[in-house]
Amino acid sequence: MVSFEMNDRKKIGLGLTGFGIFFSFLGIIFLFDKGLLAMGNILFFAGVTLTIGLKSTMQFFMKRQNFKGTISFGAGFFFVVIGWPILGMILEAYGFIVLFSGFWPTLAVFMQKIPILGWIFQQPIFRSFFDRYRSKRVPV
Repeated sequence: MVSFEMNDRKKIGLGLTGFGIFFSFLGIIFLFDKGLLAMGNILFFAGVTLTIGLKSTMQFFMKRQNFKGTISFGAGFFFVVIGWPILGMILEAYGFIVLFSGFWPTLAVFMQKIPILGWIFQQPIFRSFFDRYRSKRVPV
């Protein structure tokens, strides 16, 4: 059974992950500023590591089915750090989609339960899209 208690380490990890996403967003808004993108990448990875733990992070990124996403995300991270932010972000986006593709159905169910946003996502056009992936949902 997975523990969902929020200790201080997980709170700090979620904060770092949020700041990582925020800095990456700012880096994209400011025309792929390599400093902001690199800072966002470092904070995002540190936050994920603190949130789920070092061992779980290594197991997730080293799974055989996640190798393509891990290599793509790592290469994108490298290209952002050396100063090629556009190529790096393209590779990172692809790696992110491949790595976290198993979580999209669970995210869809979660988004349907948010008060105002949930009403929008329960409209027939979105519902048919979400129902297609509902059978593939990862059990929580």
